[in-house]
Amino acid sequence: MQRVDFDRQLTHLQEEIVLLANVVDKAIYRSVEALKNRDLAESQAVIDGDDYIDQKRYEVEELCVDLFATRQPMAGDLRAIVAMLHIAVELERMGDYAEGIAKISLLMGDEPPLKPLIDIPRMANKATEMLRDSVDCLIERDLVKAEKVMDDDDEVDDLYDQVYRELLLFMIQDPRSIQRATYLLWAAHDLERIADRATNIAERVVFLVTGKMRKEKTSKY
Repeated sequence: MQRVDFDRQLTHLQEEIVLLANVVDKAIYRSVEALKNRDLAESQAVIDGDDYIDQKRYEVEELCVDLFATRQPMAGDLRAIVAMLHIAVELERMGDYAEGIAKISLLMGDEPPLKPLIDIPRMANKATEMLRDSVDCLIERDLVKAEKVMDDDDEVDDLYDQVYRELLLFMIQDPRSIQRATYLLWAAHDLERIADRATNIAERVVFLVTGKMRKEKTSKY
């Protein structure tokens, strides 16, 4: 009976992780759409919604601490709780990056972007795809999909390099564009870090399944 209760608690913990991931996914999408469409009200809504993401992270942490204290898990069960504790932190940080993009949008005010946004939305699409895939590999304990997430990070890095080079050229050609280019560079950097966090989640799944921890991805920028 105790094992059944424990499995139920672990399932609930994972469901809370999935819920948090879905909220973060939407926040990323909304922040980039608001940036692209210059929707300041929507940008503010993303900022306001970050408190909910923070709260969900704390709730997940409390569930993890309770399981540690009351169940004293070992082996695979212990790894599962540790992995989900770390994943909750990664998701909360992704929410912070979405909030950061929304704040950049507010800093821009009514001013249009320096250029039509093409690569930044592409970065957002790929980063959120990686987020969804990383959560799927957690649910399915899928090491193949986890490896794919880690490989996909190179695509986001390449897009960031492209954005960086293009914006740098704008700054060189017209110093008056520096501030507007910098805003977009900040947004692209936030998306690059979101992809890194998705990679970290995939690495935590590898740890959960195999007991071996790969080195977490750190941004090269």
